[in-house]
Amino acid sequence: MSDGARSLALHGALLALLLAGAFVLPAYHHGVLARVMVLSVYAAGYNIMFGYTGLLSLGHALFFAAGMYGMGLAVQHGGVTPALGLLAGLGCGLAVAFALGLLALRTAGVAFMIVTLMFAQAGYLTVLYFGPYTRGDEGFVLQGAQRVLFGFDLSDAGVRYIAALILFAAVLVGVLALVRSRFGRVLVAIRENEERARMLGYDTFAHKLGAVVISGGIAALAGAAYGLLFGYVGATFASVQYSIFPLLWVLLGGAGTVIGPFLGTLFMFYLIDLSSGYTSAYMLIAGVVLVALTLFAPQGLAGELRRRIWRGLP
Repeated sequence: MSDGARSLALHGALLALLLAGAFVLPAYHHGVLARVMVLSVYAAGYNIMFGYTGLLSLGHALFFAAGMYGMGLAVQHGGVTPALGLLAGLGCGLAVAFALGLLALRTAGVAFMIVTLMFAQAGYLTVLYFGPYTRGDEGFVLQGAQRVLFGFDLSDAGVRYIAALILFAAVLVGVLALVRSRFGRVLVAIRENEERARMLGYDTFAHKLGAVVISGGIAALAGAAYGLLFGYVGATFASVQYSIFPLLWVLLGGAGTVIGPFLGTLFMFYLIDLSSGYTSAYMLIAGVVLVALTLFAPQGLAGELRRRIWRGLP
């Protein structure tokens, strides 16, 4: 079996398992997996910048929040439909990503990381400043009538799970196609040796800007979907911790792998969930496990699978 066929089989099996979960999982795990799927879309967007292009960002919460607030404010104050709200969130994320990319890509390395963090913090402070509309730290709740998408009530647990799965499947297939495309291969070349890629005639700035816009757009779509599916829009999602989370999820799952962001998000969620059932110091347990993974599986879960078993894993 070719690498392409094996890749399709692997990712298809994952989607089939998640679809089966809609019918067999208990209510609690049903809800957790829906949340994991949406947040792994956010991590997948981050992975395009970090895992495939080599751009370390600490400002991705800006894109996630732009999508969430673009959708939430349009639905809450503009009275638009949820479908148009999703488009508004996606549009806000793409616009913010394009503007940030034009400015931040004038820097590199640690400076790029710091600039993205500064922009994200500016976005967080903007949310707080416009408290009369955003409700600041308190946030606001979307009512059930505002969460009916194409006749489907997203406040229903079963509908929410299927909607999260559809979003996850679309992004998974899209990212898989992207990394196998010519554009995706150029991104990997930039990650490995930008000077050589430039010497071969590629416009590295344009490709990196494209990576930032695509990454920011996916993150914004995840933010808009999260707000719509779970009915809450709050400033917490614009804070620095939501810029660190996708980095952790990608590192745990395997940077530069399509399936890695999902594995990392799933692992992190259940690690904290299970350890919190035994002790209030669950973050200590989570920290010890994360350190152990860093020592013994430095390339992440999917990265180790690629290193040890299947070198063609995308």
